[in-house]
Amino acid sequence: MIVIGKTVLSDDIKEQFFVCNLEKCKGACCVEGDAGAPLEERETKLLEQLYPKIKPFITEEGQRVIEAQGTWVYDMDGEKGTPTIGDNRECAYALYDERGILKCGIEQAYLAGAIPFKKPISCHLYPIRIDKYADFEALNYDRWDICAPACELGSSLGVPVYKFLKDPLIRKYGEAWYAELVRLVEQEDKTLEA
Repeated sequence: MIVIGKTVLSDDIKEQFFVCNLEKCKGACCVEGDAGAPLEERETKLLEQLYPKIKPFITEEGQRVIEAQGTWVYDMDGEKGTPTIGDNRECAYALYDERGILKCGIEQAYLAGAIPFKKPISCHLYPIRIDKYADFEALNYDRWDICAPACELGSSLGVPVYKFLKDPLIRKYGEAWYAELVRLVEQEDKTLEA
């Protein structure tokens, strides 16, 4: 376990390997599961404000769902998340590219320079999931069989989860926090080698 300020990270984040392999999984994390992507409070407000600029980047079916349900919904656990198409199929913000790979319409709008928001942090941080408690946040590695190709690729390249997720971890917690994470991991590695 790694503790940095008010965050507690499972050892899996430094011990497991991961690099998304969209050619193999086809973006299955945007389809599988029992709800849409978890959203933070500020993200719900951003989606409400930015939806007109995101709309051209998502499918007509996704647009219909969002216009019927809203830019975000409450899931069965009462948590805020993105709406899904049909009975918990793909995220309403997702679209298929010409290779049949699901992409995030929010991220496509960001990459095109239409909006300043990349995508929900829960998506950007995957396979890390954050559980919020009164005094701290727990960061855990989420094991999911659909990500087996990502684990294999990460292992072959020698990329641990925390390195693969450098940008979203900095986005969420800042440069100093990430530098401390790297320092603690490297310090522990040196201790184990000695």
